[in-house]
Amino acid sequence: METKKSLLSRLPVISQLKKSVGLQRGMLVAGIVLTLMFLLTAALAPLIAPYGATQRFDETQAAPSSVHLWGTTAGGYDVFSRTIGGAQTAFMVIVVAVALSIFLGVILGLLSGYLGGWLDRILVVVADAIYAFPTLLLAMVMSIALSQGRSDVWSGIFSAAISITVVFIPQYFRVIRAETIRLKAEPFVESAIVVGASSVRIMARHIYKNATRTLPLIFTLNASEAILTLAGLGFLGFGIEPSTAAEWGYDLNHAQSDATAGIWWTGVFPGVAIVLTVLGLTLLGESMNDLNDPRLRGRKRAAKKARKNAKELVDA
Repeated sequence: METKKSLLSRLPVISQLKKSVGLQRGMLVAGIVLTLMFLLTAALAPLIAPYGATQRFDETQAAPSSVHLWGTTAGGYDVFSRTIGGAQTAFMVIVVAVALSIFLGVILGLLSGYLGGWLDRILVVVADAIYAFPTLLLAMVMSIALSQGRSDVWSGIFSAAISITVVFIPQYFRVIRAETIRLKAEPFVESAIVVGASSVRIMARHIYKNATRTLPLIFTLNASEAILTLAGLGFLGFGIEPSTAAEWGYDLNHAQSDATAGIWWTGVFPGVAIVLTVLGLTLLGESMNDLNDPRLRGRKRAAKKARKNAKELVDA
């Protein structure tokens, strides 16, 4: 039982929650709650949404009512169903994009940092060149190259995910490469080299586990950036066809003309969904990042100890 508890306490979010105090704990809890809401909405979207996200009705731009809780759009789509369906689309894009980014970024970072030489120089130059491009512009170029800017649900999800993957790979590459270079000089790696371990074994068993400890932090921050990039692609018209899947950015784009006519419900709900989801993931990622910093943890422990000592003096 104690082993299970210790394993549970070492999980990324749980361990940070135990370390947090005061405002930092409030931010972390808020991030966890908003992120869980997003994940549950995405997972239970078919059960929550009363209609299909691509189902059209004769009532266009209808105000919120008992039939259509959040009204309908100019195209006759139910706003509530499309907002819920947009969470499912965003989740699938995040999973594919970040998984591919981590896989490729970690492999390239390990090879570049450990082997060095001409391979390291080439990969660093390519990563810096990609990193210099504006995120959304690069994603637009990739989207056009992969699917001419518009596509059905599955090809659209994969083209959007791959577009975002290209943007994120340099971030993971830089982090893993820097950690690999640092760990390569550690005594345990040098000992493995002395006993005759192969480069593949050293990278896989000794460096990989230690170099990837910060990936959960980067993952949460990149997930929020992926949602914004996906929404930007949809808003600019390079996203998924509305007749195949719901996407928040597309709905926001087509809500612009409605706003001038006083039809607020077609744009408010997708916009609020983007804001809350990005806010939750950002609070979660930033709080975890702060709590992983030993200097911040030291200050928190000192402050907690000072409060305890002050309380004991008052009681005495």
